Amino acid sequence: MLVIYMYDIKARNKKRFNRVKRRFYYHLKKLNLQQDSWKTKSTISVKPAMEGVLDRFFRKFGRDIEVYKIHATTVEEIE
Repeated sequence: MLVIYMYDIKARNKKRFNRVKRRFYYHLKKLNLQQDSWKTKSTISVKPAMEGVLDRFFRKFGRDIEVYKIHATTVEEIE
């Protein structure tokens, strides 16, 4: 099973957006997620063991980031 997070950075103005984006990716990099965890620019898939860590991570950003979580058994790339 995989946990898939889909997120979008939201901000009131461009200055705040850039600040949130910079903080977000800085702290995301510090999580040291496995290379296969990344799917796209705004989607992350992880194993269930990392679910709590990412839940806490996204909560730190409050309303500045909109996040959806999906529990999936498989993910396929359509070519």
